[in-house]
Amino acid sequence: MNARKLANYTDEKAQELLKTLYLCAKEKPNRKFHALYDKIYRPDILLEAWKRVKRKRGSGGIDGQTIDEIVTKYGESKFLNELYAQLKENNYNPNPVLRTYIPKDDGKKRPLGIPTIKDRVVQMATKLVIEPIFEADFQDCSFGFRPKRNAHQAMAKIRKASRNSSWVVDVDIQGYFDNINQDKLMKLVEQKINDRRVLKLIRKWLQAGIMEEGTIRNPLTGTPQGGVISPLLANIYLNTLDKLWMKKFHHLGELVRYADDLVILTRTKQQALESIKILQAIMNKLDLTINREKSKLVNLFDNKEGFDFLGFHNRKFKVLLKGGKSYYAMSHIPKKNAMKKMRAKIKAYTEPRHKLHLDIKEIVKGLNRKLLGFKNYYKISSKASEWLNKIDWYVLERLTLFYNKKRNNRNKHGNLKNVREEIYHLIVKMAR
Repeated sequence: MNARKLANYTDEKAQELLKTLYLCAKEKPNRKFHALYDKIYRPDILLEAWKRVKRKRGSGGIDGQTIDEIVTKYGESKFLNELYAQLKENNYNPNPVLRTYIPKDDGKKRPLGIPTIKDRVVQMATKLVIEPIFEADFQDCSFGFRPKRNAHQAMAKIRKASRNSSWVVDVDIQGYFDNINQDKLMKLVEQKINDRRVLKLIRKWLQAGIMEEGTIRNPLTGTPQGGVISPLLANIYLNTLDKLWMKKFHHLGELVRYADDLVILTRTKQQALESIKILQAIMNKLDLTINREKSKLVNLFDNKEGFDFLGFHNRKFKVLLKGGKSYYAMSHIPKKNAMKKMRAKIKAYTEPRHKLHLDIKEIVKGLNRKLLGFKNYYKISSKASEWLNKIDWYVLERLTLFYNKKRNNRNKHGNLKNVREEIYHLIVKMAR
């Protein structure tokens, strides 16, 4: 495979293959796919996989090779040519993932595995090829890490289901990614894929090991969080739950799942309690455990109780109508910890004294970049605007402090009117 030939391939060729695989799987749900491995190292698939990995950036794995080094020094064509040859000649072997930790909302740390860039590209290529096959079998109740599906759609389904629901079973799975039974996972993969080389490739990633503080260990369960293919494998594993629920227990309530986060909305408390028993039985079959401390049963009858899901606090708020009448409707607002984190980001950005030499216009631009994603995510209901306005007021407070520090004003919280006028004129100018 030479560079000129590689450059001639387009995304359209890859998309055509993925569409064909999906349609074949959808048309014949019991079909097993045999010849897939050669699709993984197809030049257009490898190129598309590389583009996606490069677009997401991210640091290098245990070999120290970074995306920038491949682009500027090693050469993208050379990198892909070597990968193509390794896969075609069955000489590809993954490296252990580099273990790191990221902070969680509860103060604990979430383990994260960082594969090498090479392994990420091969995982992405494999995901591109096999994902359409499993997508054809995935259920409508699943929204996490799937093409053309997102958290807002999950929230819309919750909002719709809440109209006829008064109870919510809020479930947290104990250490989901670390406790997936690898043998059972592979059996589920084998229900759709019968290509031994593809199955061997997936097993290699599951058994590649984890490097932490210079020591490699090989856990017997789990899929490393951080791997490109891990979310797909996690969805394949919990699709068992989805299918069972939709086929046999959907009459009890509406299941909404986003990766390992899930809720069930029911009409009665009895249905909710029965749902819990069924969930426990299914989890036992999957060798998973429900975290009793974090899982809960919530009464949605009025606005006294709610539940957190995907960063939102969900609750039925009172809505007043003309004539003094009222009713309760589900709405979604940023959860407390999300508000706290956003305030911390705003403060961290505006507080450093070395930024006092900047014009307030530059500070506003920087804040806008941070606020845009937050507002786009959380502004999905009119009720959320009240909480987003609180963030706006906090921004104004921080900008007032910045304004007065810059001018050495002793009254750090004064001049609010001046700051508001300056920001208003700035926004008008930026909008032109």
